[in-house]
Amino acid sequence: MLHKKKGEHIFNIHVSRSLVNPTSSKHTWNASLSEKDGYAVVASDGPGEYPIITESRAGNDGVDVTVTPGTVAYVTTGGPIPEGADAVVQVEDTELIPSGSIEGKRVRILTQTSKGADIRPVGCDIEKDAVVLKSGERLGAAEIGLLATIGLMIVKIRDSNRAMILAAAAQQKCKVVDLGIVRDDEEKIERILDSAFSAGVDILITSGGVSMGDRDFVKPLLEKRGKVYFHKVRMKPGKPLMFAEIIPESPEDGTENKILAFGLPGNPVSCLVCFHLFVLPTIRLLAGWANPHLPRVHVRLKRSIKTDPVRPEFHRAIIRWEVNDGSGVPGFVAESTGHQMSSRLLSMKSANALLELPASGSVISAGTSVTAIVFSDFSSFSLNKSSVSPELSCATQGGATPEVTADDSRGSEFRVALLTVSDTVASGAGPDRSGPRAVSVINSSSERLGGAKVVATAVVPDEVPKIKEVLQRWSDVDKVDLILTLGGTGFTSRDVTPEATKDLIERETPGLLYVMMQESLKALNKIQF
Repeated sequence: MLHKKKGEHIFNIHVSRSLVNPTSSKHTWNASLSEKDGYAVVASDGPGEYPIITESRAGNDGVDVTVTPGTVAYVTTGGPIPEGADAVVQVEDTELIPSGSIEGKRVRILTQTSKGADIRPVGCDIEKDAVVLKSGERLGAAEIGLLATIGLMIVKIRDSNRAMILAAAAQQKCKVVDLGIVRDDEEKIERILDSAFSAGVDILITSGGVSMGDRDFVKPLLEKRGKVYFHKVRMKPGKPLMFAEIIPESPEDGTENKILAFGLPGNPVSCLVCFHLFVLPTIRLLAGWANPHLPRVHVRLKRSIKTDPVRPEFHRAIIRWEVNDGSGVPGFVAESTGHQMSSRLLSMKSANALLELPASGSVISAGTSVTAIVFSDFSSFSLNKSSVSPELSCATQGGATPEVTADDSRGSEFRVALLTVSDTVASGAGPDRSGPRAVSVINSSSERLGGAKVVATAVVPDEVPKIKEVLQRWSDVDKVDLILTLGGTGFTSRDVTPEATKDLIERETPGLLYVMMQESLKALNKIQF
């Protein structure tokens, strides 16, 4: 649950030593977990009617029962797969058969499945002895979720989602009210939701309990208190996503405070991806951001990627700025973080972008240009050492972002901010070619420039209000020493950078302009008129 809080600083935290996953891993089917709400089956049985011999939920309540040919077990997302079962059929592909006989519950399986379908083997997320975090790596929301996953936080259950979303909300400078963990008990969930509604929050976030399971109570409970706009999205990962608007009982002063409620999926990657795509823009919009959405840039694939045949995919990737992006010009290059299983948080740890891939079931060849949504700030970007100067390793780099702070750098003598003004870059129709070069020049020349260092970059369209918003924040709030604008100074009707800056200038310095012109002329061997 979130309150928006102004003026709160979020500090960077780094790992002091390398961390290794200590959990033992035996790739046995009976220790695996279900990826969907559905039925654990013997794949070779095929479609038909079968008795439900047990229920297996997250909590090990069905692992002592063996599924034999001709029988099935009901399983929830994250529930252990009973011995004997080798596949899961999702609830959407089944029909529960009404029956009052002593034979018990039966289900009709409608589709043929294959061995291993929708089953998550132990160790597929993080193998035993795998290096999870290296010394010196910055801890963000995904990294904190990983720590919870491998048991390196003080929690009874390895609840990566809760720790991860708390961290992600804190990064957005929100005041967070932690509602804790609750069982899949309708009355207990309702009591907690009621306490949340009466607390005066702006946004309610739940994790889990929004899928197709028989104990997924979040949606019906929110329907009782407001309007549910959607509870499924055709996307991968993140299909079981819910959004509702809650109107609490009118307070004594008569004011109406609508609460925006997001039911995030239970799988960790799905949970964090949905937070970035849906919750984060909402937080920014409520905080007054003129452009609350995450920026998009065009990138070229380093390797081919096979797309999902049914759902558009937000593929986790690492994007880097390269001198040659494969087409002979500078640009962003994207590399997949590997297996895209929705429970595999390692695919989010190093990622800084989500590739928008269509639902075609085809292979997108290496070198193809696709759109990427940038969700990490530029201080965590992976950079190609050959394309930038060594001094740029912790500075800003790359494309379009509403506001990106590279680091605090209070010890720097001069703190510099760069603003790229471009409709093309801001819309994601083209890369920011000027910004990264300017960052490289300034940081590589830091000593000669008196210790100047780029601490922030941003990209905005050619619009006066948006240009002024960033300039004013950098000067009045972030207290940077020097702001450089790139673009928007030509002679077209869209070139409005001078008009945007003029209202904010306290005192013009025409002498400085003269000095700059004189220095520029020294670098020219010949001037043609």
